[in-house]
Amino acid sequence: MKYSTIGTSWITDAFIDAAQQSGVAELVSVYSRNEQKAHRFAEKHGAAHIFTDLQAMLTDESDVVYVASPNKLHADHIKLCIQNGKHVFCEKPMVYTVQQLEEIMDLARANDVFVFEGFRHLFSPNYKILKEQLLQIGVIRSAMFQYVKYSSKYDQYKEGKDPNIFSKTFAGGALMDLGVYPLSMAIDLFGQPEKVNYFPVLLSNGIDGSGTIVLTYKGFIVTILCSKIANASLPSEIHGEDGSLTMDSVAPISDLQLYDRIASKTTSLASQQYEADMIYEIQAFEKMLKGKDRKWHDACLERSRIVVQITEQLRKENGILFPGES
Repeated sequence: MKYSTIGTSWITDAFIDAAQQSGVAELVSVYSRNEQKAHRFAEKHGAAHIFTDLQAMLTDESDVVYVASPNKLHADHIKLCIQNGKHVFCEKPMVYTVQQLEEIMDLARANDVFVFEGFRHLFSPNYKILKEQLLQIGVIRSAMFQYVKYSSKYDQYKEGKDPNIFSKTFAGGALMDLGVYPLSMAIDLFGQPEKVNYFPVLLSNGIDGSGTIVLTYKGFIVTILCSKIANASLPSEIHGEDGSLTMDSVAPISDLQLYDRIASKTTSLASQQYEADMIYEIQAFEKMLKGKDRKWHDACLERSRIVVQITEQLRKENGILFPGES
């Protein structure tokens, strides 16, 4: 597939590198409002074209647009791409309201294009192993997932600056930036919970620097820790009546252990993975497009819908409002 990019941050660098390694994607164009930045980025990655006019870029020969603009701009950029007949691969979080997502889903259907949210951790080999082994631990009774990672942007925030990821204006915060990783994993593994709660640690500007999510399912609880203002070395675990699954991280899983309570035995399950784990989601999207697999596409978007439904509810219950919300 031929693709163009919106955004010139480190995540776009990582995507382009992974796309090149994937063997299924070719970079065509890059877009930036800053012409010098666009030239530097295109030269760095060998893009044939640069654009400072987004509408003009959407007339190029690419099939797909990779969207990695600030969270606030995702919905508008996605809709513009769809209206120009482009498939869209968008970085998480794709949107911050259910209404935005439903508008995108309707528009994608009407224009016969595919839209994909970049939850890279859900397409890796070790995550697939985790899902396959879930039945081995018996009836699920609890789980604890964590994504606690100190952000260098927090130092900027403490200096009085306003980085996007710590800004309500740009739809930032711990829940949206990191919490969506373990949250999407829980939904992918266990479905939609019966009840959700969020206990955020709010910074002086009202954004959540960290927080604890509690998902209530029938017969078990999932606890999620997310933070951009601290580091943690805790593993993430799923606990069943017959054993447990322990992973070093949710994104990516590099080490995966199965404990069998009955045999009193621990087995290492992890396989070798590409360091650039975005390769797997790129290959999955290319396969989806090539096979015109609308059923798979719609299932992925339904997972995205549940994620944004929950994050929107949790934010609003805690007064974390983004542009256009009251």
